[in-house]
Amino acid sequence: MKSRLATILCTAAAIMASTAIVQAQTVLKWAHVYETSEPFHTDSVWAAEEINKRTDGRYKIEVYPASQLGKEADINQGLKLGTVDMIISGSSFAARDYKPIGVTYFPYIFRGPDHLIAYTKSDVFKRLAKGYEDKTGNHITAVSYYGTRHTTSNKPIAKCADMQGLKIRVPDVPAYLAMPRACGANTTPIAFAEVYLALQNGTVEAQENPLTTIEAKKFYEVQKNIILTGHIVDHLNTVVSKTRWASLSDEDKKIFGEVMQEAAERTSKTIAGKENSLIATFKEKGLNVTEVDKADFEKTVMEKVNFEDFGYEKADWEAIRAIQ
Repeated sequence: MKSRLATILCTAAAIMASTAIVQAQTVLKWAHVYETSEPFHTDSVWAAEEINKRTDGRYKIEVYPASQLGKEADINQGLKLGTVDMIISGSSFAARDYKPIGVTYFPYIFRGPDHLIAYTKSDVFKRLAKGYEDKTGNHITAVSYYGTRHTTSNKPIAKCADMQGLKIRVPDVPAYLAMPRACGANTTPIAFAEVYLALQNGTVEAQENPLTTIEAKKFYEVQKNIILTGHIVDHLNTVVSKTRWASLSDEDKKIFGEVMQEAAERTSKTIAGKENSLIATFKEKGLNVTEVDKADFEKTVMEKVNFEDFGYEKADWEAIRAIQ
């Protein structure tokens, strides 16, 4: 009888302890717009599990991919509304709240992914990230390399003037529009989901995106040339909301920051490796993959685009360009 009573008491104690753990666990929502096959998602899932481990199960992070909690503008708004705790998003959206941070999208500001990563460790980045945090309260924990944006076209392009009159699809983001417009192209802001069809039926003759996107969306099927314009070295920020960041202890802030930084480094390495192999892949498919006179493109952009039109500081551009 005593043995049975002891068993019952032990079981009850275990249930109560388990219940206490569940009650103590905080559930967080992490949202992004990328597909489950992309490293932005797989590394977020890894980070969620790692944070759970390093905090002894105090945080359970649910990752919502592929715009499940809304488009990019929606999830950025969600940080303010409290509907999400953390997101992965581009600096073009952060710049809607704090314009100076958008300077990182200015054409030819970065020489390549290594330069971008060096920037994320610089005093310039710390100052711009702090400016964004002071304005919004949201905290940028990490930056990951998204890819270098190149151009695909039905006609060869070697220098900036070759884009004169070219009908090209470009996202309706000022910094993305800067290079094509400076070169005289006719830009068209077609919805991303409709780009393949627009290229196929001739509504536009060209588009620009990272090589990984060109492959994923199969734009190479309806374009003859991949031109390595490398006009924007794109990146994504991992951002924690003002409310959630303020609720974390210093110890937990350290854990969140370290894990998210590790996840960003994993993503950046994967993307850069994939890009390197894709050039050979596209050539094997019979596409013309060509370099351009980047100095000519950059010179034209600098002559025709004003920093003031974007709300950027030229001093920030110069400081970032000087980073080695």
